[in-house]
Amino acid sequence: MTVRGEASRFETLPYGVGRLTGGWALLVVALLALVGWGAYAYSRQFVEGEVVTGMRNIGTMGGATWGLYIAFDVYFAGVGFAGITVAALIRLLNLNALRAVARMAELLTVITLILGAFSVLADLGQPLRALINLPLYARPQSPFFGTFTLAIAGFLFGSLVYLYLAGRRDAYLMARYDTPLRPLYRAWAAGYRDTPAERERHRKTTFWLAIAIIPLLITTHSTLGLVFGLQVGRPGWYSALQAPAFVVLAGVSGVGLLLVIAAILRGYLREEQRLGTGVFRWLGAFLLVLTLAYLYFVVVEVLTAFYAGHHHEQQLTQLLLWGAYAPVFWGSVLLLALPAGLLLLQAITGRWNIPALVACGVMVNLAAIGKRYLIVVPSQTHMSLLPYGPGFYAPTWVEYSIIVGLFALGALLYALFVKVFPIMDVPEEGVR
Repeated sequence: MTVRGEASRFETLPYGVGRLTGGWALLVVALLALVGWGAYAYSRQFVEGEVVTGMRNIGTMGGATWGLYIAFDVYFAGVGFAGITVAALIRLLNLNALRAVARMAELLTVITLILGAFSVLADLGQPLRALINLPLYARPQSPFFGTFTLAIAGFLFGSLVYLYLAGRRDAYLMARYDTPLRPLYRAWAAGYRDTPAERERHRKTTFWLAIAIIPLLITTHSTLGLVFGLQVGRPGWYSALQAPAFVVLAGVSGVGLLLVIAAILRGYLREEQRLGTGVFRWLGAFLLVLTLAYLYFVVVEVLTAFYAGHHHEQQLTQLLLWGAYAPVFWGSVLLLALPAGLLLLQAITGRWNIPALVACGVMVNLAAIGKRYLIVVPSQTHMSLLPYGPGFYAPTWVEYSIIVGLFALGALLYALFVKVFPIMDVPEEGVR
């Protein structure tokens, strides 16, 4: 059925789809400028080589071959893990209170995995050669192979399929309106007719896909942790807690960022009813449990390394507690402990405050970035089991600019998606 007359205008589409405002246009222009600046910074690195970064070889050059790029690769992959996990659990456990944020979480996963792939490519001195050599000479049993193939390529493919299937019904409903975006919606719906039999088939398909994707996610992010945890000769990495800590911190950062995105869209779309306090109460409860679990991991890891660890492990722990990396370590701990306290207070009193939850989401993400940096850098610059002196790593403007450009690219992709496809499930009647 085609809705004609007034319904043919973009104003009839739900959630602001197709309606371009001045504020949105200014945001897009600003984001494009930041993406352009990041692209310029990468062009300097591509032409001049990685000498324009702060990265240097480990050992005789006293540097770190992994720096800001790999730290943010781990961060982006972690956010992606939490996004699709939340979306899958919503459908598996039938959490209707969180259904409004399901597509937000799915989109968050797809975008952050793309950013993670770009982070890896930025870290490579010759990315084209690396992509060619990967299928030719890679060892499938190596965690490094699993990082790019399983953690990024396979994970991204599964997330795209999940996003596509979950959006087919909404694409069918949106295609009923005579707008310039109708060809996109028809292509996305791909013959979907919304009959009872097709709805049931679709429900079963997404259910089994959700079941399949959960173990894939845990395996994927555990593999990312094993890239560090299975390396010998690097104090601070060789730990049985690396894989589970990676998974839990991924949940912390992902749920925290989803809280922030949901609050922004609640205000922008004026959807106080669909994105009500109940949605944020659930997300806040998830964030509280995950944050407390990760703080427990931090305490256990520090105590074990400090009291029973090898001499080099103890030295590295001292470096984190009151040495060169202490400001980042204690800052990250504070940015985890403070949200945990605020969330616990809200859970006890039953009074969930959305601005406070957004603040908690921002703080835990800053803490996650700090922890990722501490995972990657100190074990390369200090306390090697080989007879090398301490090294040094300081990111340059090139690295900072590329990371800022990647964040801007992610925000830009999110802003564009919101204008071409509904960010929440479309009600049967279409427009309110």
